[in-house]
This record gives sequence, C-alpha cells and structure tokens, in this order.
Amino acid sequence: MNKTTADMMVDALVANGVDTVFGIPGAHSYELSDALARRGNDVRFIHTRHEQGAGYMAYGYAKSTGKPGVFTVVPGPGVLNAGAALCTAYGGNAPVMCLTGNIMSHLIGQGRGQLHELPDQLATLRGLTKWSDRIDHPSQTADTMAQAFTQMLSGRQRPVAVEVPWDVFGQKLPAPDQCAAPIRQVVMDPDAIAAAARMIAQAENPLIMVGGGALDAADQVLALVDKIQAPVTAHRSGKGIVAEDHPLSMNLIASYDYFQKCDLLIGIGSRLELQFMRWQWRPEGLKVLRIDIDPTEMVRLKPDLGVVADAADATAALVAALDGHSAPDRAAEFADYTTRAHEAAQTVQPQMSYLDAIRRALPRDGFFVEEVSQMGFTARFGFPVYKPRQYVTCAYQDNLGFGYNTALGVKIANPDKAVVSVNGDGGFMFGMQEMATAVQQGIAVVAVVFNNNAYGNVRRDQMNVFNGRVLGSELHNPDFVAMAHSFGMRAERAETPQALETAITEALKANVPALIEVPVETGSETSPWSFLHPAPHAS
Repeated sequence: MNKTTADMMVDALVANGVDTVFGIPGAHSYELSDALARRGNDVRFIHTRHEQGAGYMAYGYAKSTGKPGVFTVVPGPGVLNAGAALCTAYGGNAPVMCLTGNIMSHLIGQGRGQLHELPDQLATLRGLTKWSDRIDHPSQTADTMAQAFTQMLSGRQRPVAVEVPWDVFGQKLPAPDQCAAPIRQVVMDPDAIAAAARMIAQAENPLIMVGGGALDAADQVLALVDKIQAPVTAHRSGKGIVAEDHPLSMNLIASYDYFQKCDLLIGIGSRLELQFMRWQWRPEGLKVLRIDIDPTEMVRLKPDLGVVADAADATAALVAALDGHSAPDRAAEFADYTTRAHEAAQTVQPQMSYLDAIRRALPRDGFFVEEVSQMGFTARFGFPVYKPRQYVTCAYQDNLGFGYNTALGVKIANPDKAVVSVNGDGGFMFGMQEMATAVQQGIAVVAVVFNNNAYGNVRRDQMNVFNGRVLGSELHNPDFVAMAHSFGMRAERAETPQALETAITEALKANVPALIEVPVETGSETSPWSFLHPAPHAS
C-alpha cells in the first residue's frame, strides 16, 4: 500500500507506543498534520499557543513517565522558539522527539531566502540534541524514524529531531510494516561490580547520591541502601527515588553535614553536581564510585572506580555481590542529621511555610513541578517527595519559564494524578499564554504564582553584590487573578500559607485548570543559597 512520508512517520510513532503529540500546525508540515488528524483514534494532538509550550509539554510528558514525548513545529522560527525546551530535555535526560519541516528539498542550502529558512537548520538541531537527521526521500522514512527512537532511548536518554523538506512530506511509496525500534543494551563488566562490592565492604561511612539516571532503579537503590545502611540523597532530578521520609533518606542539608565524615561517595546515575560543583569542600581520603550508563561521565569526573552500566542492572548486581555483607542499623544515628536539617531549613522564610502548606495539600502521589524561583530553589531541599518522577525539574539548565508549560505536559501524561506548578511571577509570564491551552483542552493543573514583582534572585544579587544598582530585575505585573479569569480559568488570591493550603485543596477537588496568586513582599525572602551552595567547612 502506498503511503506518504508523513503517514509512515505517524506509523512509526504508533509502533513505538506514542499516543500524544504536542504542536502547532504550519504550512511546511500540513501533510504531517493531516496524517495525525487521520490517526486521531491512535494519537491525541494537543495544539499549543507557542512552540516553546509544545516543546515543554513534550518534556513534561517524558520526564514524568519515562516514555517518549513528541512535538511538532514549523521550521526556522518554530524550531528556534522550541530551542529552550530541547536544551531542557538535553540537560534533563528526557526522551523528547522534535518533528519539523524544512524548505523545498532542492532549495536547502541555496540561501534564497525561502519562508522560514535557516542557513543550516539541521546543524542547529544537532547542536541542541543527541541526534538529528533529515528524511530526503520517502524510502528513508522507516529507517530514519527507527534510528531516531533507538538513539533517543538507548544509553543516556536525550532529545532527538527529524526534519523533512516541505515537498517530501507528501511523496508516496509502498509502505513497509514498522515495529518498535530496538534499544541498544550496555554490557556490564562483572569485574567492575566485584571491585565495587569490595570498595563498599571496606567503607565505614558511605553516602549514596542518586540522579536522573537512577529514576528507573528505585527498587534496586532502596535494596542497596538497606543492605549497606548508607544514607541516600539527591539534588533535583533524583528526588523521590528513595522516599524522603525513609529513615535512611537525607535531604541535601543533612547529607552535607554527614559528608564531613564520608569515606566513600557512591554516585548512581548522577553527575555528582552537589559534591563536585556546588560543595566547595570534600573530606580527606574520600573515594568515589560511580555507576552511570554514559561512559563519557567517567572522563568528565574521573572516579576511583567507574561502572558503565544501566543503573538498575548494575545496582541489582552490586546488591547480589554484597550477599554476605551486613551492616548495623543506623537509622537512629541518621535521624539526628535529619532533625537538624529540618530545623535549619525552617529558617528560609516565607518559602518553607508555603512549601509545607503545598505539601499538606498535595496528595502523596501528586506531582510537584518546580520553577526557577525562590520557591523552586528552596524546594530542592525543603519539599519532600516520595516516588521517582514526582518532582519535575529543569535539571542543570535552570531556565526561567519552563515550569507551567511543563506541568501541562505532566498532567496530560498523568490525568488521574494531582499536578501543582509552583512559579515565580517572572517565570510564569514566559509561558502564561498556555492558560488558553489548559482551558481549551481541560488540563487541570493548579498553577501557584508567587508574585514578588521581581526576578528575585537577580535583584538580590544586584542589591548584595553590586551595591544596590538594580537593573531590569524589578517587574510591573498584571493582576494574575483577573488575567486567569479572562482565559476562563478558576482563580483566586491567597495571602497566607493556610489560605494557600485551602485554595490548593479546593482547586484539586474541582479538577479544573486553576491559578492561585500569592503576593510576596519584594526582597522579603530568605536566600536559600547558603544551603544550595554552602561555604566550605572549617578544617
């Protein structure tokens, strides 16, 4: 049966389990839009109000599920508008796929100034993704799409992109049957596992640091934690891999205090950002063991011993290799660290009072989507989560404005779970147009906007470091409640933590798109950075 390139691309999506595509239709890719429309029973299309929104929603979908998040935008300005979302997916190790068009095939590279032409769009995409390629002829479609899925899902998961010239989308050829693309497996070195087990057995005070690469290894990590009675900690992406109310779990404040006597740091799917980029001090004689699926990580930060493997496979093998090892119960000892850390965190106000209120209102299995804001930074140590993927972060990009749009993708992927998006006023304005998408599509995210009329972090630095010379960091904002109402959204204002808890509880019960504005006095927030980037310990 003859099919267009676009139809074969949709066949590939369905064969690989994709059930949702985010995007905005446009002239270059009309054939792809029509192919999606004709497969509406198989693939839901969520149209957004900005290409950045489409990319971030695909990111939220992928980050919260581990499944591919797919979006489609027009070439040129559409790709560039979605570029921040691709950067976020790259930093966050998320399987996101961008499908886009290009100008007519015979004009690519000619510099004729065609509609949406970039000098070299494929090179631009390759600079933002793990892998990108072009389908130049319909005969390449099945293989190129299979390669896209294999690249995206094998090893360290990261975004990919496929572009198709305008005229190629509609060209037809006999269509092959398509099946799920193969995922390349990493072969684990048993000798490295044995050496890792010996290293752990010799350690007196190990610390386990988990990152985004361990999101699918929660059971195995917990087994290792219990086996060796080591505390486990995380920064952003690894939050919830071990429930933060587990007696051996430490937030980053507690783990920094424990780190003073640590003799073995075990990184599982983590870049060890806290210990080697933010913390400016390390104990004498510290050894480092890393488990990571990306071999380049062993070069970027060379450990004493590196195990290149899938986190779940390697950690399970490590537990098996430690079969004869036993360790005394240390829960009571570690409880003292946690108590002190909790008391220290409560000095960061008003953020902690509001975060505690959100935690009380959000069900245990709900999703918290952070934003680059005073609340978001504080949440990294002050907001406990209990399962992997429930804390959705922008990872090392820390890009302002990702949060609300990402939260919409999280909710699309998890319609039966509560999703709260916690924003600052500055970041929320980057993507506030997607309130229209939320209302039109019935996406029941509760957006909390903490309005301090500033880019708070920038303003604090300007006040403290640059003698109060404030430039571009103080903001004039709309009435967020009235603005949300204008979109047809439920909205209210909460001026205390107790009022916020009630408002979130009622909004979640209503199960409709909602916004809650929380006024905060400009410059009133305690800086969280003494905990995120602490000064070196005195020797």
